[in-house]
Amino acid sequence: MRNLKIKKNTIIVLLVATVFISFSFKSNFFEVAKQIEIYNSLFKELNMYYIDEINPADLTDKVIKNTLKDLDPYTNFYNEQDVEDARIRREGEYAGIGVSVFYTQNGIQLKEIYKGFSADKAALKAGDVVISVNGESIKNMDRDQQSMFLKGAPDTQLLLEIERQGKIIKKELKREKVEINPVPFFSMIDDETGYITLTRFNNKASSEVKKAFSALKNEGMKKLVFDLRSNPGGSLMEAINISNFFVEKGKTIVTTKAKTKKLSQTYKGTNEPLDLEMPIVVLVNGSSASASEIVSGSLQDYDRAVIMGQRSFGKGLVQRQKELTYGTQLKVTISKYHTPSGRCIQELDYTNRDDKTGKVPKFSDRGINEFKTENGRTVFDGGGVMPDIEIKESKKTEATKSLLRSKAIFNFATDYFYKNTSIADAENYEFKNTDFKLFSEYLKKDTTFVVEQEKLFKEAFLSSKKNNISKEYHKIKNILLEDKINEVSKNQDVINALIEEEILKRYYYKEGVYKHSLKQDNTISEALNLLKNQDRYNQILSIN
Repeated sequence: MRNLKIKKNTIIVLLVATVFISFSFKSNFFEVAKQIEIYNSLFKELNMYYIDEINPADLTDKVIKNTLKDLDPYTNFYNEQDVEDARIRREGEYAGIGVSVFYTQNGIQLKEIYKGFSADKAALKAGDVVISVNGESIKNMDRDQQSMFLKGAPDTQLLLEIERQGKIIKKELKREKVEINPVPFFSMIDDETGYITLTRFNNKASSEVKKAFSALKNEGMKKLVFDLRSNPGGSLMEAINISNFFVEKGKTIVTTKAKTKKLSQTYKGTNEPLDLEMPIVVLVNGSSASASEIVSGSLQDYDRAVIMGQRSFGKGLVQRQKELTYGTQLKVTISKYHTPSGRCIQELDYTNRDDKTGKVPKFSDRGINEFKTENGRTVFDGGGVMPDIEIKESKKTEATKSLLRSKAIFNFATDYFYKNTSIADAENYEFKNTDFKLFSEYLKKDTTFVVEQEKLFKEAFLSSKKNNISKEYHKIKNILLEDKINEVSKNQDVINALIEEEILKRYYYKEGVYKHSLKQDNTISEALNLLKNQDRYNQILSIN
């Protein structure tokens, strides 16, 4: 009787749970269907009665993206053109002219020229603005429209009208297959130490790292500096493959934890490693994110490499592409990942965003947790991968952050290029203090670098009805200008490096930047010194 009663109670509980789940699902489904119906009816009324013509695709694109903006910044809707751009980033090849660009109201401005491709052969330069393609003006077009002009079928002709330093020139060139190598540079630093830089985790990342590693081994490499600085991430599987190069087969590299058990997985190395003994220093900085943090985090947890640089970005979220109708896609965050020690390095807690201010809190605000590496060293969660050796740089002021979001450094480099026909060779070029003074003067006329105080002051002036304050306005405006330049000067170490890179690209392409770094970069120099001191290297990886 007692067993029968227990069974009856169990059945009742299961029935109640089933009804609740069913009701919850139906209720949620009804709410979704209700909101879709509301939008459909609103859209029809707008289309029928609004005084001006409405672009349905553009309106829907904005509505969807606005809907997603209050989630995390990695959950995004991709229209057809966005899907194509994402494919190019993922696969690393497309048919174009070999440039990176800014999309502007004045046209397509060339940001970087890739060595050896069509744009380079046609002597196009960074800073050039394409204003028409095959006779069609592209001024005042939105980004999606402009992005369709330079890419296309291989071997198709293009007639470009270009604005350069106030002059209009015409160039004929041909689209060709452009391959973006995620390992744009590798070299021996000295007789025993190799250097590999990985700039993105696209579908070719692991194969290209493997090629570079093998080539350097053949040159006598016994130690490695692996540079992941400013690598924003990419493919999860490529990160796992690259970690597996230096970690034993069968060891856990990363674990993902999702809302549903089905999407939660543990990923282990499935291949024989390339090397388990070679001393490695992995370089990271505040722009090393996602897949870069999986690699650096796993190698740190297994005490397989010394991590050097600045704390990484802190993106511990995993996305997956979901196919939608009419060639569109949803990239949605499905899980958080954890390094082998159990750390989740996600910094920002988007779930608990402040509804009033929009401010996103940090997980570390609630405290950080300790974890142990394989050797028993203490590591922490809650905000990126902390390097074993931190290379200090000045803390960025708010003015410097505004500067880096602007195009001022790019514009200055363009101006510098046309004023200087040549510079020192790539390895020995130096942006000196006298050059920084020139940059500070340039900032007084650059219109892209505007700090918040300047915006607010200008708005107040324009809203004022008094005509007799113009003189005072210009006086205060100049004070604000000097103040922001002084704030920027506090980060001269950071800014000098970025200006050097931008200028070197103009004369020696990206290859020149890497050659310069091998000789002049302080972090690479510190990594090399560490690898020459085996006792110190081993001590860092032993128990704290």
